[in-house]
Amino acid sequence: MDLGLKDRVVVVTGGSSGIGLAAVRVFLEDGARVAFCARGIERLEVVAAELADEFGADRVLARAFSVLDADAVAGFAGDVQATFGGCDALVTNAGQGRVSTFEDTSDADWREELELKFFSQLHPIRAFQAMLRESEAGAIVAVNSLLALQPEPHMVCTSAARAGLQNLLKSLATELAPHIRVNSILLGLVDSAQWQRRFDARDDPSQSRDEWYDALARTKKIPLGRLGQPSEPARAIAFLASPAASYITGAKLEISGGVSRFA
Repeated sequence: MDLGLKDRVVVVTGGSSGIGLAAVRVFLEDGARVAFCARGIERLEVVAAELADEFGADRVLARAFSVLDADAVAGFAGDVQATFGGCDALVTNAGQGRVSTFEDTSDADWREELELKFFSQLHPIRAFQAMLRESEAGAIVAVNSLLALQPEPHMVCTSAARAGLQNLLKSLATELAPHIRVNSILLGLVDSAQWQRRFDARDDPSQSRDEWYDALARTKKIPLGRLGQPSEPARAIAFLASPAASYITGAKLEISGGVSRFA
């Protein structure tokens, strides 16, 4: 299936690892030109060099900064405009989870989590909105979590922030239409550096990686019996960002192996 991404310009935040990097690769493989950012400059430079070698330096742009820095995000948007001439799709992927209950979440923790979840979306959307509006296929795809609809008691703060973000995205889908489509994916458990760190700290060192991950999937009651791979949500992101999804906006796509409990 041709998604219509050839020579489109796609911007991905949090693009140097995990789902963000997998999405960058999918877009490049489908012929897009991709600009991506992340906080850590060392890893970013290594990844950018590898992608430039594989796909061509003229198709890759990478910058290191925090998406919570509005001026840095605006500067990145200027670089994308100068390098590629515009932007057709924006993937907002920055963010992480906070493990805490209501009892042990301080006011400072709440403010930090809400700022991260909201402004990691707001700053890039504001910075690229004009370029997306000028594209005949402008699209935003936000990477959110199943926590937005199915909160977990050990992640109260993050669950609440994710729910608020999902509400915001639904509002934006209406406000930015018809020029910009806004959709999201809701992630369940996807293999990542976070889960690798937890495996490394496992109680039983004799337990293999496959055994540990299989046990985790059983504990979490994932119907498909495994964690997702970053490439799986990445393909869904590419579809929603592409002209092939031209009549889809305000939608949320669950990618969780069937672990949700709501209808």
